[in-house]
Amino acid sequence: MARAVAAYYARPESPFGRGGDFTTAPEISQAFGEVIGLWCAVTWERMGRPDPVLLVECGPGRGTLMADALRAAAEVAPAFRAALRVHLVEASPALRAVQARLVPDATWHDDLSTLPGGPLLLVANEFLDALPVRQFVRRGGDWVERHVRDGAFVELPAADAPSLPADAPDGAVKEVSEPSLAWAAALGARLAAGGGAALLVDYGHAAPAFGESLQAVARHRAGLDPLAEPGTRDLTAHVDFAAIAAAAQAGGAAAHGPLPQGLVLQRLGLVTRAAMLARSRPRLAGEILSGAERLVAPEGMGRLFKALALCDHRLGPPPGFETA
Repeated sequence: MARAVAAYYARPESPFGRGGDFTTAPEISQAFGEVIGLWCAVTWERMGRPDPVLLVECGPGRGTLMADALRAAAEVAPAFRAALRVHLVEASPALRAVQARLVPDATWHDDLSTLPGGPLLLVANEFLDALPVRQFVRRGGDWVERHVRDGAFVELPAADAPSLPADAPDGAVKEVSEPSLAWAAALGARLAAGGGAALLVDYGHAAPAFGESLQAVARHRAGLDPLAEPGTRDLTAHVDFAAIAAAAQAGGAAAHGPLPQGLVLQRLGLVTRAAMLARSRPRLAGEILSGAERLVAPEGMGRLFKALALCDHRLGPPPGFETA
């Protein structure tokens, strides 16, 4: 599975947008990246305005989110923009070339381990769902693991399995993304040691859950066979936000949320910003407003997608995650 994901993102064809396989929030509305950029600016103020500060994005796609965030920061918070050092975590050479056109002053990394030290602000939108998962199935009071053999799933005794619920019903499926948990633990340790905050936005479960969510996506069709046409389709699984939060907390960070994406984006002013854009571009007003509605509405992306904030304990709840 991991090899298929790597091959998919290494292709020269872009998977994003109407002509690709899926459309992410930054491609739906520029207001998404703009309000995240201002979220970073306000959080930077609460951090004590460190200069320099790293602005890091994991899985930056075409670079749209980062470009929108930087533009908003330059317009509204020029001191913050001047303090930024932009770093993109992206392993695909093809996507790096695309990102360089929108974010030419970035520095690229394969993973978090090569980031320079110091305080950071990190954004990861639809990053964790693309990391590999293991699937365990409850059979006769024991857990077995699904493996791929000759293009089909087979169930074998679970070896080196993580801790799994002992009271799961027969036939229950539990997905565990060990790369995601390791990433969250490393990020939590980094935030605890160097200061800063992270905003993670993705689709998934707010609480631990059973169920099979691994699927392939192609040409904007979801729910496809994940074993068909390996390397040509996006493989994705729902994020276990409770497990991600626990891993980051074990690393030393504080966790806030997860909260529904729609709620957080409304608190950050996305709807207001979209209305401003619609007034300034009357010919595109309908498209702009419908895009914002798609991001915040419960029947759109507003409920299925969640937002989780991780930060240094000294910061308290970041913008959009206040308990009131």
